[in-house]
Parts: sequence; structure tokens; C-alpha cells
Amino acid sequence: MKFPSTQTFINIDNIRNDIIILKGGKMRAILKVSSTNLALKSQEEQEATVFSYQNFLNALDFPIQILVSSRFMNLDNYVKNLQNLVDKQPTELMQMQTQEYINFIEEFLSQAHIITTDFYVVIPFELIDIEVDEGGGGERLKSLLGKQSELGSLEPEKFLSYKKQITQRAEFVASNLHRIGLEAKLLTTEELISLFWSLYNPEDLRKRGVIQSVFT
Repeated sequence: MKFPSTQTFINIDNIRNDIIILKGGKMRAILKVSSTNLALKSQEEQEATVFSYQNFLNALDFPIQILVSSRFMNLDNYVKNLQNLVDKQPTELMQMQTQEYINFIEEFLSQAHIITTDFYVVIPFELIDIEVDEGGGGERLKSLLGKQSELGSLEPEKFLSYKKQITQRAEFVASNLHRIGLEAKLLTTEELISLFWSLYNPEDLRKRGVIQSVFT
């Protein structure tokens, strides 16, 4: 018996030109946002930050989603790179110090896990067309695409038009977050694939070679 693939249960149809295409004619863009520590700010700075955030929310005329992703940080490559630098140190003393630092890092990692937290804002865009019924003159909402998979194969002109609109939303969000003191970056196709791979495969993050072909 052949079981359905995992992608059957995922609502993503395709990832194209930095845009997520969902099943059912919907698009998403994702901004990765920096963080700030309110506890380290003065009372006046905290109030100003909260006020700016309120203004940001009030200025939105479309919904957004906020995603917080926490995961264990993998420092294997960092330790490996340090190990490669040991023999390249100009003096024996520096070689010993580098090795001692590596031993310290490995000992620390054996006793504790380092967790990294990333923050994202999901920007939605739905292709909805208002069509007037010929009979009663009423309006009904109709998806521009009849089949779920057609959006991923749109001709370049239409796709670029839709992408421009969702990108404008992303730029609007990024500029307002900048006023709060937060930096926002639109994720690329490769970064989006890597993000979803890490979300759906939290225990298998080292298989980076598979990432390239997940949505092909």
C-alpha cells in the first residue's frame, strides 16, 4: 500500500520568486524581523515603543500573522571551523588557547542547549474577484483560479502583477516596523524553503541537500 507523501497534507502548492503559493489561490510573503528587549529600555522608551506598535497595528488595512520560531542552535559547523584553525595559528600558545576554547565550547554544549528564537511576519494576499451574476445582478466572490495548482503556473505577467501587490504590503509593514526600531527582511525562495524544512523536520536539520528539491 502506497501512503500519501507529506506534501499532500501541507497547504503549500509552490514557492516561486520569494512568494509562497498556497493551495486554493492564496499567496503569502514572509518577513524576518529583528527583536528588541523592552526590559532593557527606560520607562519612556518602553512607552514610545508600545505607542509606535499600536500605530502600526492601526495603520494596517489587511491581516497579518506573527510567527515565533524557537529551536536548538546547532554549533557543529562553528566548532568544526575552529578545529580547522588550530594548526593555522602562528604560535604554539595560540594553538593551545584555540584548542582550550574548543574544549570549553564542547563541554558547555554537552551540559546545556542553546536556543535561538526567530520572529516572522506573514503577509497575506488572496486572489478574489467580484463577479456580477447575470441573472439577479447580485455580487458573488469567486476565486480567480478554478484549480488549486494553476496559480503556481501563472504566466509571468500576471504573477509579477500579484507579486508587486503583496510586495507593496511587505514594504509597508517593514517601513512601519522600522519606526519601532525593528529591521525586517523579505525571505528569499531558498530561505522560505529552509524555514519550512526546519519547521516540519525539527530533528533533521542537517539534511540541507534535500532542501533544494523539496518543492521542485
